[in-house]
Amino acid sequence: MPYIPHTEDDIAAMLATIGVGSIDDLFDEIPATLRCGKLEKIPSSLTEMEIGQLMRQRAAQDDKAICFIGAGAYEHHIPAAVWEMTTRGEFYSAYTPYQAEASQGTLQLLYEFQTMMANLTGMEASNASLYDGASALAEAVLMAVRITKAKKKHILMPTTVHPIYRQVVNTIVKNQGITLIEIPYHKENGTVALSSLENFVENESAALVIPYPNFFGHLETVHELTDWAHAHGILVIGVVNPLSLAVLAPPGDWGTKGADIVCGEGQPLGIPLATGGPYFGFMCCKKPYIRQMPGRIVGRTLDLEGKTGYTLTLQAREQHIRRSKATSNICTNQGLMVTAATIHTALLGAQGLKHVAATCHANTTTLVEKLTTIAGVSPVFKGPFFHEAVLHLEKSLDEVLAQLAQRGILGGYNLAKFYPELENCLLVCATEMRTQTEMDNYANYLQEIF
Repeated sequence: MPYIPHTEDDIAAMLATIGVGSIDDLFDEIPATLRCGKLEKIPSSLTEMEIGQLMRQRAAQDDKAICFIGAGAYEHHIPAAVWEMTTRGEFYSAYTPYQAEASQGTLQLLYEFQTMMANLTGMEASNASLYDGASALAEAVLMAVRITKAKKKHILMPTTVHPIYRQVVNTIVKNQGITLIEIPYHKENGTVALSSLENFVENESAALVIPYPNFFGHLETVHELTDWAHAHGILVIGVVNPLSLAVLAPPGDWGTKGADIVCGEGQPLGIPLATGGPYFGFMCCKKPYIRQMPGRIVGRTLDLEGKTGYTLTLQAREQHIRRSKATSNICTNQGLMVTAATIHTALLGAQGLKHVAATCHANTTTLVEKLTTIAGVSPVFKGPFFHEAVLHLEKSLDEVLAQLAQRGILGGYNLAKFYPELENCLLVCATEMRTQTEMDNYANYLQEIF
């Protein structure tokens, strides 16, 4: 979109019209201590050519290292057609399709996305995306509290949930009287032990959060955990990697009744790693809870001539209804990311997704086998995993990762930052993008370092 700046005369005329002396007067309610002041480190204006040169220099700083880091952001193959179609003008410039008569293409795409996510998770309803996986979990927590009529404000939150997700959830819900109760993981399996939950039965909890796979890549005993929660009148919130559901049990089939709310990060479905984003969140639920779900829902109907039409069916955001009645005052929509995810998922199909997921698991299994043949490298947890695993290194992990980086290998994620008890423990991931040669090189370089 073209940028048309206001001239000084334009600004003066507008200020005179509203009776204000300066633009600063419009912000006089903000204390001076909270204002940023002059932006002294911002360089002077550049020409178009100079900006192009600067951007090329910045882009060159992103090296072409081979990535074995997962931890919530994954490098997957994205067919070229995905973003060729996503960046067409019809999709690229669209935001919320308020005018149904002019937005049938976008609305149909969102409807197809909802259908795909409901099928993938085994749930009855899906919204049309949220901001990211972390805030989607926060929204799920708020939703669970609403469903229980705010009588229960404790959430059982395993420490195997992504640590950044837990931080985001705490930031969003702590001032609403909601308490997150940490559930420890079993030291041998890296998963939540059912016996450890018995200590929290009396806490009047609204929901149990179940990550699948968990942050360590391991698979929680979802059926047992779900049945335990429901037996104690507790809702189940599943936090899932959508790609994994191509080969793992969908949340709708967990236990005898299935999960109640499912959310997660959609980045594995056609969204590239791009120096920190973008991401998008998704959420699904059982039909009885649909009016408590944040965001928007697209519905399919028939017009007066019997032709298929699409429209925004539920919009429980503060922009659409009274703020006091809104299910969320913070949720937003990542429509462009959803467009890419829908196209990506449609191109791969069920068999394609299954193939990618199975290849990821096979590659990580191979990588772990190769690395653990090195003296001083050993697996930390027992049990099944998806496409991440935790290894312990008998050497300073910071030093090892630095040396691997010098050889063009991003060796994994240092868990000690969030799990001090896992000092020198490395979370590794090998998606379908990693070749046998790359994994051999990783193992050889690590052997040299040791």
